[in-house]
Amino acid sequence: MGGTLAAIEAGFMQREIQNAAYDAQKKIESGAAIVVGVNKFQDAAALDPPVFRVNPAIEKQQIERVRELRALRAKGPVQTNLDLLDRAARGSENLMPLILSCCESKATVGEISDVLKRVFGEYREA
Repeated sequence: MGGTLAAIEAGFMQREIQNAAYDAQKKIESGAAIVVGVNKFQDAAALDPPVFRVNPAIEKQQIERVRELRALRAKGPVQTNLDLLDRAARGSENLMPLILSCCESKATVGEISDVLKRVFGEYREA
């Protein structure tokens, strides 16, 4: 195939992962593979776990905290660090130190991931 990069770009790796996952799931469903608690030795009480719901008041409080953070932080360092992350992501530089710098300047997780999404895109199943 011309190496790992070519295999990834051709979708070979993702297909292999999907095929392996499909085969494993078929074995679990047929009983050929036993997964304790899934297809064997199930606990009837554990079948209906409670659904976690975020308290709307807490959700509003968190939204307000993020708005307040964005209003009070120094905008220059945040934008500078996000720009440095963008530039580095387009190359081959280690991104972790730059992500940490973004965090230290009070960039949000959403802002950091937006930069990385712009550069790398988002996975879309073919």
